[in-house]
Amino acid sequence: MATHVITGAGSGIGAAVARRLHARGDDLVLHARDAGRAKELAAEFPGARTLVGDLADPDRLSWAFSHQSLPDRVDSLLHVAGVVDLGRVGDLTPKSWRHQLNVNLVAPAELTRHFLPQLRASRGHVIFVNSGAGLSAHADWSAYAASKHGLKALADSLREEEHANGVRVTTVYPGRTASPMQAKVHQQEGKDYDPSKWIDPESVATTILMALDLPRDAEVNDLTVRPGR
Repeated sequence: MATHVITGAGSGIGAAVARRLHARGDDLVLHARDAGRAKELAAEFPGARTLVGDLADPDRLSWAFSHQSLPDRVDSLLHVAGVVDLGRVGDLTPKSWRHQLNVNLVAPAELTRHFLPQLRASRGHVIFVNSGAGLSAHADWSAYAASKHGLKALADSLREEEHANGVRVTTVYPGRTASPMQAKVHQQEGKDYDPSKWIDPESVATTILMALDLPRDAEVNDLTVRPGR
């Protein structure tokens, strides 16, 4: 039975991945931002463990984790959580920049640092769910795209650093996916939201599980997923 640490399991892609892994009997450690959210996740995924810490405040994650029991074994660390706040460079405040950079980039780096010993021991897998914005940036997307470009750099560096330790690193770049985040993006863009136009989170989950389940003789480094309709 493999043990997976997952952020963002409460909705969208993260929830789809958690459901698939839970259904096949794997052991889940689900990150939650607070105790209330942890209780909800534990009820939704019976038998799963939870880990509480605010990704928006990565400086305090180490302190938060020191008061909880971390899993002895970790076979995969899946970074799925993310936030987005659109705005032009001339309008975005430092607070907005820091929030997106902290949640989307600094917190994943800190979580990875914490779980690297377990991942090295298990010859495990780190998966970063990035975004098309991690490959190209457009007007109004500067802060989010910067955080996702940084996440690509984090993954690429980690892959080279940990290859000799047997740790696999995969980045998945989904296009627009039907999720609460996408609904928020449409609201910020002032557009009507029709989830049927976008990728189903289950489809992205399928690509993530493919990378996880790939035999050890191969590694998926980068995987781009785009709407097919």
